[in-house]
Amino acid sequence: MKKIVEVKDLYTSFGEKVVHAGLNLHVNEGDIYGILGPSGCGKSTVLREMVMLQEFQKGRIEVLGHDVSNISYDNAQRLRKSWGVLFQGGALFSSLNIYDNIALPLQEYTELDKQIISDIVAYKIEIVGLKQSDAYLYPSQISGGMRKKASLARALSLDPKLLFLDEPTSGLDPISAREFDKLILKLRDMLGLTIVMVSHDLKSIYDTLDRLCVIDNKVIVAQGKLDEVVSLDIPFIQTFFKADK
Repeated sequence: MKKIVEVKDLYTSFGEKVVHAGLNLHVNEGDIYGILGPSGCGKSTVLREMVMLQEFQKGRIEVLGHDVSNISYDNAQRLRKSWGVLFQGGALFSSLNIYDNIALPLQEYTELDKQIISDIVAYKIEIVGLKQSDAYLYPSQISGGMRKKASLARALSLDPKLLFLDEPTSGLDPISAREFDKLILKLRDMLGLTIVMVSHDLKSIYDTLDRLCVIDNKVIVAQGKLDEVVSLDIPFIQTFFKADK
């Protein structure tokens, strides 16, 4: 099985506060892979480190065969085109409408003409389940679920091989959250994506993940398929998954 992301002996600290003390995990091609753990354990931090938004002190992170801690600026820019990121709050630009938010990466990173960009934006809007008429609305004019879909469309604008999702169902009502889970599964199969997802949504975890890891006490305490992890006699795992019983 080809490894798309690999984290080796990762150490992260903020001043004297140690967040990670030797993380080791890997994501296989085609996986929907979950990063779980208690609040403050560094789930979103390791995701940010994977996408080169956060520095770490020691260890190695390889993404799509590239060591992100030792990469030139030009190679880093090329690598960034190979993944998409959906941040927890969506991170849409409030001053831009949905169309312009989705078009922005295409305008910044490609030399495509306006008509091709327009066609791509229309396609991305369609595959995430938005209407074409939504394109000219602003983030403040749409629901939380629509903002998540618009942010996902932007994350997919450059046809990435890899998608990072930080708490994708956070802030959504149960119906919208389950609809988003189905969308993630559909897009993985349709586009051949590998997905790395930080989540604490139990229903989403059960419905979408192929493999997962659990961070606790600064290290990975479990990694594998869901049924393997749930059966482990580890306090956080038993407490976390008890909510589903």
